[in-house]
Amino acid sequence: MMRHVLAIAFAVAAGVAVHAQFAAVPGQKGGQDQTGPYEVVANWPRPLSQLAGHETWTWGAVQGIFAESANRVYVLQRGELPLLERPAEVPYPGVGPSLSFPVSQTPFRNASVGPLSSPGNSGSDGWNGWKGTLGVDARWEHCLVVVDAAGNIVESWTQWDSIFRRPHSVAINPYDPQKHVWVVDDRQHAVYKFTNDGKTLVQTLGVRGVPGEDATHFNRPTFLAWLPDSTLFVSDGYANTRVVKFDKDGTFLRAWGQKGTPPNDTRPGTFDAVHGVQVDPRSRRVYVTDRSSARIQVFDENGTFLDQFGTGRPSTPQVLYLSADRSLWVADNSTSKIVKYDIDGHYLYSWGSQGEWPGAMWNVHGMSVDPEGNLYLAEVNNGRAQKFRPRAGANRALIVGQPIR
Repeated sequence: MMRHVLAIAFAVAAGVAVHAQFAAVPGQKGGQDQTGPYEVVANWPRPLSQLAGHETWTWGAVQGIFAESANRVYVLQRGELPLLERPAEVPYPGVGPSLSFPVSQTPFRNASVGPLSSPGNSGSDGWNGWKGTLGVDARWEHCLVVVDAAGNIVESWTQWDSIFRRPHSVAINPYDPQKHVWVVDDRQHAVYKFTNDGKTLVQTLGVRGVPGEDATHFNRPTFLAWLPDSTLFVSDGYANTRVVKFDKDGTFLRAWGQKGTPPNDTRPGTFDAVHGVQVDPRSRRVYVTDRSSARIQVFDENGTFLDQFGTGRPSTPQVLYLSADRSLWVADNSTSKIVKYDIDGHYLYSWGSQGEWPGAMWNVHGMSVDPEGNLYLAEVNNGRAQKFRPRAGANRALIVGQPIR
Protein backbone atom coordinates (compact mmCIF):
# COMPACT_ATOMS: atom_id res chain seq x y z
CA MET A 1 0.00 0.00 0.00
CA MET A 2 2.81 2.44 0.86
CA ARG A 3 4.58 1.68 -2.43
CA HIS A 4 1.33 2.44 -4.24
CA VAL A 5 1.04 5.82 -2.50
CA LEU A 6 4.67 6.69 -3.25
CA ALA A 7 4.25 5.78 -6.91
CA ILE A 8 1.31 8.18 -7.14
CA ALA A 9 3.31 10.93 -5.45
CA PHE A 10 6.25 10.53 -7.84
CA ALA A 11 3.94 10.52 -10.84
CA VAL A 12 2.23 13.71 -9.71
CA ALA A 13 5.63 15.35 -9.15
CA ALA A 14 6.57 14.41 -12.72
CA GLY A 15 3.42 15.97 -14.10
CA VAL A 16 1.81 12.67 -15.05
CA ALA A 17 -1.98 12.48 -14.74
CA VAL A 18 -2.95 9.73 -12.31
CA HIS A 19 -6.06 8.53 -10.51
CA ALA A 20 -5.41 7.63 -6.88
CA GLN A 21 -6.84 4.17 -6.16
CA PHE A 22 -7.04 2.00 -3.11
CA ALA A 23 -9.03 -0.81 -4.71
CA ALA A 24 -8.27 -4.38 -3.77
CA VAL A 25 -7.28 -4.95 -7.42
CA PRO A 26 -5.19 -1.93 -8.51
CA GLY A 27 -6.32 -0.40 -11.77
CA GLN A 28 -9.78 -1.97 -11.59
CA LYS A 29 -12.40 -0.10 -13.59
CA GLY A 30 -15.85 -0.18 -12.06
CA GLY A 31 -16.92 -2.40 -9.21
CA GLN A 32 -17.17 -1.68 -5.50
CA ASP A 33 -14.89 -4.21 -3.79
CA GLN A 34 -17.98 -5.93 -2.40
CA THR A 35 -15.88 -8.95 -1.53
CA GLY A 36 -12.60 -7.09 -1.13
CA PRO A 37 -9.62 -8.91 -2.62
CA TYR A 38 -11.63 -12.14 -3.01
CA GLU A 39 -14.20 -13.80 -5.20
CA VAL A 40 -16.73 -16.29 -3.90
CA VAL A 41 -16.30 -19.96 -4.78
CA ALA A 42 -19.72 -20.99 -6.05
CA ASN A 43 -21.55 -23.98 -4.59
CA TRP A 44 -19.12 -24.51 -1.71
CA PRO A 45 -19.98 -26.41 0.30
CA ARG A 46 -22.51 -28.31 -1.75
CA PRO A 47 -26.02 -28.44 -0.19
CA LEU A 48 -26.85 -30.98 2.50
CA SER A 49 -28.98 -32.71 -0.12
CA GLN A 50 -25.73 -34.46 -1.06
CA LEU A 51 -26.47 -36.67 1.95
CA ALA A 52 -29.01 -39.43 1.42
CA GLY A 53 -32.30 -38.64 3.13
CA HIS A 54 -31.47 -34.95 3.57
CA GLU A 55 -33.01 -33.55 0.40
CA THR A 56 -35.33 -31.22 2.35
CA TRP A 57 -32.73 -30.09 4.91
CA THR A 58 -30.07 -27.42 5.01
CA TRP A 59 -27.28 -26.09 7.19
CA GLY A 60 -28.12 -24.85 10.66
CA ALA A 61 -26.28 -22.07 12.48
CA VAL A 62 -22.69 -22.55 11.34
CA GLN A 63 -20.57 -21.75 14.37
CA GLY A 64 -17.05 -22.62 13.36
CA ILE A 65 -14.75 -23.52 10.50
CA PHE A 66 -11.14 -24.66 10.27
CA ALA A 67 -9.09 -25.43 7.15
CA GLU A 68 -6.50 -28.08 7.84
CA SER A 69 -5.88 -28.01 4.07
CA ALA A 70 -7.82 -26.98 0.98
CA ASN A 71 -9.11 -30.53 0.78
CA ARG A 72 -9.93 -30.99 4.47
CA VAL A 73 -12.09 -28.25 5.99
CA TYR A 74 -13.97 -28.80 9.26
CA VAL A 75 -17.44 -27.23 9.40
CA LEU A 76 -19.15 -27.00 12.80
CA GLN A 77 -22.88 -26.32 13.04
CA ARG A 78 -25.81 -26.47 15.47
CA GLY A 79 -27.68 -29.27 13.76
CA GLU A 80 -29.73 -29.02 10.58
CA LEU A 81 -32.77 -26.94 9.70
CA PRO A 82 -35.55 -27.44 7.14
CA LEU A 83 -34.77 -26.14 3.68
CA LEU A 84 -36.99 -23.11 3.16
CA GLU A 85 -37.65 -21.13 0.01
CA ARG A 86 -38.19 -17.39 0.29
CA PRO A 87 -41.97 -16.92 0.58
CA ALA A 88 -43.84 -14.49 -1.63
CA GLU A 89 -44.02 -10.97 -0.23
CA VAL A 90 -47.44 -10.51 1.35
CA PRO A 91 -48.94 -7.11 2.20
CA TYR A 92 -50.41 -6.47 5.63
CA PRO A 93 -52.91 -3.65 5.09
CA GLY A 94 -54.55 -4.36 8.43
CA VAL A 95 -51.31 -3.45 10.17
CA GLY A 96 -50.21 -0.66 7.91
CA PRO A 97 -50.77 0.14 4.23
CA SER A 98 -47.03 0.21 3.55
CA LEU A 99 -46.07 -2.95 5.42
CA SER A 100 -45.29 -6.35 3.94
CA PHE A 101 -43.36 -9.47 4.89
CA PRO A 102 -40.80 -10.71 4.19
CA VAL A 103 -39.04 -7.61 2.98
CA SER A 104 -37.45 -8.72 -0.27
CA GLN A 105 -34.20 -6.83 0.21
CA THR A 106 -33.31 -8.44 3.57
CA PRO A 107 -32.60 -12.01 4.70
CA PHE A 108 -35.84 -13.81 5.50
CA ARG A 109 -34.19 -16.74 7.26
CA ASN A 110 -32.27 -16.46 10.51
CA ALA A 111 -30.64 -19.76 11.43
CA SER A 112 -29.95 -18.67 15.00
CA VAL A 113 -33.10 -17.15 16.51
CA GLY A 114 -36.30 -18.51 17.99
CA PRO A 115 -37.20 -21.65 19.90
CA LEU A 116 -37.44 -23.63 16.66
CA SER A 117 -34.20 -22.39 15.14
CA SER A 118 -31.89 -24.91 16.77
CA PRO A 119 -32.05 -27.16 19.81
CA GLY A 120 -28.64 -25.82 20.76
CA ASN A 121 -29.86 -22.24 21.12
CA SER A 122 -31.72 -22.24 24.44
CA GLY A 123 -31.18 -23.34 27.99
CA SER A 124 -28.18 -23.95 30.20
CA ASP A 125 -27.31 -27.24 28.52
CA GLY A 126 -28.65 -26.53 25.06
CA TRP A 127 -31.93 -28.43 25.36
CA ASN A 128 -33.89 -26.54 28.01
CA GLY A 129 -36.62 -24.49 26.40
CA TRP A 130 -36.71 -26.60 23.25
CA LYS A 131 -40.31 -26.48 21.99
CA GLY A 132 -39.95 -28.06 18.58
CA THR A 133 -40.04 -31.59 17.28
CA LEU A 134 -36.74 -33.16 16.35
CA GLY A 135 -36.90 -34.53 12.83
CA VAL A 136 -39.51 -31.94 11.85
CA ASP A 137 -38.31 -28.56 13.06
CA ALA A 138 -34.65 -29.52 13.32
CA ARG A 139 -32.34 -32.50 13.13
CA TRP A 140 -29.53 -32.73 15.65
CA GLU A 141 -27.21 -34.39 13.15
CA HIS A 142 -23.95 -33.65 11.34
CA CYS A 143 -22.77 -31.13 13.89
CA LEU A 144 -19.21 -31.63 12.63
CA VAL A 145 -18.40 -32.56 9.05
CA VAL A 146 -15.30 -32.44 6.87
CA VAL A 147 -15.61 -30.90 3.42
CA ASP A 148 -13.20 -31.24 0.49
CA ALA A 149 -12.08 -28.61 -2.00
CA ALA A 150 -15.03 -29.33 -4.30
CA GLY A 151 -17.58 -28.89 -1.51
CA ASN A 152 -18.29 -32.56 -0.91
CA ILE A 153 -18.86 -33.83 2.61
CA VAL A 154 -16.17 -36.50 2.93
CA GLU A 155 -16.49 -37.21 6.66
CA SER A 156 -19.42 -36.93 9.07
CA TRP A 157 -18.51 -37.10 12.75
CA THR A 158 -22.05 -38.05 13.73
CA GLN A 159 -20.72 -40.40 16.42
CA TRP A 160 -20.16 -37.28 18.56
CA ASP A 161 -23.49 -35.50 17.95
CA SER A 162 -24.80 -36.79 21.27
CA ILE A 163 -22.12 -35.01 23.34
CA PHE A 164 -22.60 -31.67 21.59
CA ARG A 165 -25.18 -29.14 22.74
CA ARG A 166 -23.94 -25.88 21.27
CA PRO A 167 -20.64 -26.54 19.52
CA HIS A 168 -18.94 -23.16 19.30
CA SER A 169 -15.52 -23.40 17.63
CA VAL A 170 -13.17 -25.93 16.05
CA ALA A 171 -9.37 -25.72 15.75
CA ILE A 172 -6.12 -27.64 15.48
CA ASN A 173 -3.10 -26.73 17.59
CA PRO A 174 -0.56 -25.56 14.96
CA TYR A 175 2.30 -27.03 17.00
CA ASP A 176 0.78 -30.51 17.33
CA PRO A 177 2.32 -33.03 14.88
CA GLN A 178 -0.63 -35.38 15.42
CA LYS A 179 -3.13 -32.65 14.45
CA HIS A 180 -5.69 -33.39 17.12
CA VAL A 181 -9.02 -31.67 16.49
CA TRP A 182 -10.35 -29.48 19.31
CA VAL A 183 -14.01 -28.52 19.69
CA VAL A 184 -15.29 -26.00 22.23
CA ASP A 185 -18.92 -26.58 23.29
CA ASP A 186 -20.09 -23.56 25.24
CA ARG A 187 -23.40 -25.04 26.46
CA GLN A 188 -21.71 -28.21 27.64
CA HIS A 189 -19.01 -26.10 29.35
CA ALA A 190 -16.44 -28.42 27.82
CA VAL A 191 -13.43 -28.47 25.52
CA TYR A 192 -13.00 -31.72 23.59
CA LYS A 193 -9.79 -33.06 22.03
CA PHE A 194 -10.25 -35.70 19.29
CA THR A 195 -7.83 -37.72 17.18
CA ASN A 196 -7.50 -36.30 13.69
CA ASP A 197 -9.65 -39.06 12.20
CA GLY A 198 -12.42 -38.38 14.71
CA LYS A 199 -12.45 -41.94 16.02
CA THR A 200 -11.34 -41.23 19.58
CA LEU A 201 -12.09 -38.57 22.19
CA VAL A 202 -8.72 -38.39 23.94
CA GLN A 203 -9.30 -35.57 26.44
CA THR A 204 -12.02 -33.38 27.90
CA LEU A 205 -11.28 -30.15 29.74
CA GLY A 206 -14.06 -28.97 32.02
CA VAL A 207 -16.85 -31.14 33.34
CA ARG A 208 -19.36 -31.82 30.59
CA GLY A 209 -22.73 -30.28 31.42
CA VAL A 210 -21.57 -28.71 34.70
CA PRO A 211 -20.80 -24.97 34.78
CA GLY A 212 -18.30 -23.47 37.19
CA GLU A 213 -15.45 -21.02 37.65
CA ASP A 214 -12.49 -22.89 39.05
CA ALA A 215 -9.54 -24.97 37.91
CA THR A 216 -11.70 -27.80 36.55
CA HIS A 217 -14.84 -26.04 35.28
CA PHE A 218 -15.82 -23.57 32.57
CA ASN A 219 -19.00 -21.58 32.13
CA ARG A 220 -19.66 -21.27 28.41
CA PRO A 221 -16.13 -21.20 26.92
CA THR A 222 -15.62 -19.91 23.39
CA PHE A 223 -12.20 -20.15 21.65
CA LEU A 224 -8.65 -21.54 21.99
CA ALA A 225 -5.07 -20.48 21.28
CA TRP A 226 -1.63 -22.05 21.84
CA LEU A 227 1.98 -21.08 22.41
CA PRO A 228 4.73 -23.01 20.55
CA ASP A 229 5.22 -25.30 23.58
CA SER A 230 1.47 -26.12 23.34
CA THR A 231 0.54 -24.08 26.40
CA LEU A 232 -3.20 -23.59 25.94
CA PHE A 233 -5.35 -20.50 26.48
CA VAL A 234 -9.17 -20.76 26.65
CA SER A 235 -11.48 -17.76 26.47
CA ASP A 236 -14.19 -18.48 29.05
CA GLY A 237 -16.29 -16.64 27.78
CA TYR A 238 -20.09 -16.06 27.67
CA ALA A 239 -20.98 -16.54 31.34
CA ASN A 240 -17.55 -16.44 32.96
CA THR A 241 -15.37 -13.44 32.14
CA ARG A 242 -11.85 -14.78 32.15
CA VAL A 243 -8.98 -16.30 30.21
CA VAL A 244 -7.78 -19.70 31.46
CA LYS A 245 -4.23 -20.98 30.94
CA PHE A 246 -3.25 -24.66 30.86
CA ASP A 247 0.04 -26.42 30.27
CA LYS A 248 0.54 -28.71 27.28
CA ASP A 249 -1.03 -31.63 29.15
CA GLY A 250 -4.14 -29.74 30.18
CA THR A 251 -3.10 -28.97 33.75
CA PHE A 252 -4.58 -25.72 35.05
CA LEU A 253 -2.00 -22.97 35.56
CA ARG A 254 -3.92 -19.73 36.15
CA ALA A 255 -6.88 -17.58 35.11
CA TRP A 256 -7.48 -13.85 34.89
CA GLY A 257 -10.33 -11.44 34.20
CA GLN A 258 -13.21 -9.78 36.03
CA LYS A 259 -16.77 -8.88 35.11
CA GLY A 260 -17.04 -5.56 33.29
CA THR A 261 -19.89 -3.11 32.74
CA PRO A 262 -20.52 -2.83 28.99
CA PRO A 263 -20.75 -1.14 26.63
CA ASN A 264 -18.02 1.37 27.47
CA ASP A 265 -15.91 -0.25 30.17
CA THR A 266 -12.24 0.43 29.43
CA ARG A 267 -10.79 -0.81 32.72
CA PRO A 268 -7.90 -3.23 32.16
CA GLY A 269 -8.71 -6.88 32.72
CA THR A 270 -12.50 -6.51 32.81
CA PHE A 271 -14.67 -8.30 30.27
CA ASP A 272 -18.28 -8.89 29.37
CA ALA A 273 -18.12 -11.37 26.51
CA VAL A 274 -14.67 -12.91 26.22
CA HIS A 275 -15.19 -14.03 22.66
CA GLY A 276 -11.77 -14.64 21.19
CA VAL A 277 -8.16 -15.29 22.08
CA GLN A 278 -4.97 -15.32 19.99
CA VAL A 279 -1.30 -15.60 20.98
CA ASP A 280 1.66 -14.06 19.18
CA PRO A 281 4.43 -16.71 19.30
CA ARG A 282 7.16 -14.10 18.91
CA SER A 283 6.21 -11.76 21.77
CA ARG A 284 4.06 -14.33 23.63
CA ARG A 285 1.43 -11.63 24.01
CA VAL A 286 -2.16 -12.75 24.44
CA TYR A 287 -4.84 -10.85 22.49
CA VAL A 288 -8.39 -11.12 23.88
CA THR A 289 -11.66 -9.76 22.48
CA ASP A 290 -14.00 -8.01 24.90
CA ARG A 291 -16.86 -8.23 22.44
CA SER A 292 -19.56 -6.23 24.25
CA SER A 293 -17.18 -3.34 24.92
CA ALA A 294 -15.83 -3.33 21.35
CA ARG A 295 -12.17 -3.66 22.21
CA ILE A 296 -9.15 -5.92 22.08
CA GLN A 297 -7.07 -6.23 25.24
CA VAL A 298 -3.44 -7.34 25.25
CA PHE A 299 -1.76 -9.24 28.11
CA ASP A 300 1.47 -11.03 28.72
CA GLU A 301 1.21 -14.80 28.95
CA ASN A 302 0.55 -14.63 32.70
CA GLY A 303 -2.33 -12.15 32.49
CA THR A 304 -0.56 -8.84 33.15
CA PHE A 305 -2.33 -6.10 31.21
CA LEU A 306 -0.16 -4.43 28.55
CA ASP A 307 -2.37 -2.54 26.09
CA GLN A 308 -5.79 -2.24 24.48
CA PHE A 309 -7.45 -0.76 21.41
CA GLY A 310 -11.05 -0.20 20.41
CA THR A 311 -12.71 -1.50 17.26
CA GLY A 312 -15.04 1.49 16.85
CA ARG A 313 -18.75 2.04 17.33
CA PRO A 314 -20.96 0.44 16.26
CA SER A 315 -18.81 -2.65 16.43
CA THR A 316 -19.05 -6.22 17.66
CA PRO A 317 -15.64 -7.88 17.25
CA GLN A 318 -16.83 -11.42 16.77
CA VAL A 319 -13.80 -13.33 15.49
CA LEU A 320 -10.14 -12.65 16.20
CA TYR A 321 -7.52 -14.13 13.86
CA LEU A 322 -3.75 -13.69 14.03
CA SER A 323 -1.91 -14.44 10.80
CA ALA A 324 1.67 -15.63 10.52
CA ASP A 325 2.73 -12.20 9.22
CA ARG A 326 1.60 -10.79 12.61
CA SER A 327 -1.50 -9.02 11.35
CA LEU A 328 -4.67 -9.07 13.43
CA TRP A 329 -7.94 -9.64 11.60
CA VAL A 330 -11.41 -9.16 13.08
CA ALA A 331 -14.74 -10.35 11.70
CA ASP A 332 -17.18 -7.71 12.95
CA ASN A 333 -20.83 -8.64 13.38
CA SER A 334 -22.26 -5.11 13.61
CA THR A 335 -20.57 -3.78 10.47
CA SER A 336 -20.37 -7.10 8.58
CA LYS A 337 -16.76 -6.40 7.69
CA ILE A 338 -13.46 -8.23 7.77
CA VAL A 339 -11.06 -5.74 9.38
CA LYS A 340 -7.26 -5.69 9.36
CA TYR A 341 -5.10 -4.21 12.14
CA ASP A 342 -1.38 -4.37 12.64
CA ILE A 343 0.04 -6.14 15.68
CA ASP A 344 -0.22 -2.90 17.71
CA GLY A 345 -3.85 -2.28 16.82
CA HIS A 346 -3.51 0.32 14.04
CA TYR A 347 -6.39 0.11 11.55
CA LEU A 348 -5.28 -0.82 8.01
CA TYR A 349 -8.18 -2.02 5.84
CA SER A 350 -11.67 -3.52 5.82
CA TRP A 351 -14.20 -4.97 3.42
CA GLY A 352 -17.61 -6.63 3.55
CA SER A 353 -21.36 -6.11 3.21
CA GLN A 354 -24.33 -7.38 5.19
CA GLY A 355 -26.76 -9.61 3.34
CA GLU A 356 -27.55 -13.11 2.18
CA TRP A 357 -26.20 -12.96 -1.37
CA PRO A 358 -23.00 -14.90 -2.12
CA GLY A 359 -20.11 -12.94 -0.65
CA ALA A 360 -22.24 -10.98 1.79
CA MET A 361 -22.14 -11.78 5.50
CA TRP A 362 -24.44 -12.05 8.48
CA ASN A 363 -22.91 -12.81 11.84
CA VAL A 364 -19.53 -14.26 10.89
CA HIS A 365 -18.47 -16.49 13.77
CA GLY A 366 -15.49 -18.39 12.38
CA MET A 367 -12.62 -17.61 10.01
CA SER A 368 -9.82 -19.74 8.61
CA VAL A 369 -7.27 -19.75 5.76
CA ASP A 370 -5.92 -22.80 3.94
CA PRO A 371 -2.36 -23.23 2.58
CA GLU A 372 -3.53 -22.11 -0.88
CA GLY A 373 -4.72 -18.76 0.48
CA ASN A 374 -8.46 -19.46 0.33
CA LEU A 375 -10.50 -17.77 3.06
CA TYR A 376 -13.34 -19.58 4.84
CA LEU A 377 -16.10 -17.92 6.86
CA ALA A 378 -18.73 -19.49 9.12
CA GLU A 379 -21.98 -17.52 9.44
CA VAL A 380 -24.35 -18.09 12.32
CA ASN A 381 -27.37 -16.07 11.19
CA ASN A 382 -27.16 -16.88 7.48
CA GLY A 383 -26.62 -20.51 8.44
CA ARG A 384 -23.84 -21.24 5.98
CA ALA A 385 -20.13 -21.52 5.34
CA GLN A 386 -18.48 -19.64 2.49
CA LYS A 387 -15.21 -20.09 0.63
CA PHE A 388 -13.40 -17.13 -0.96
CA ARG A 389 -10.42 -17.35 -3.33
CA PRO A 390 -8.03 -14.43 -3.91
CA ARG A 391 -8.88 -12.44 -7.02
CA ALA A 392 -6.35 -12.29 -9.84
CA GLY A 393 -4.13 -9.25 -9.39
CA ALA A 394 -5.37 -8.52 -5.87
CA ASN A 395 -3.14 -6.49 -3.58
CA ARG A 396 -1.48 -9.16 -1.46
CA ALA A 397 -1.37 -6.84 1.54
CA LEU A 398 -5.17 -7.03 1.67
CA ILE A 399 -5.37 -10.83 1.61
CA VAL A 400 -5.91 -12.46 5.00
CA GLY A 401 -2.51 -14.00 5.73
CA GLN A 402 -1.62 -17.59 6.35
CA PRO A 403 -2.28 -18.94 9.84
CA ILE A 404 0.52 -19.80 12.21
CA ARG A 405 1.51 -23.35 11.30
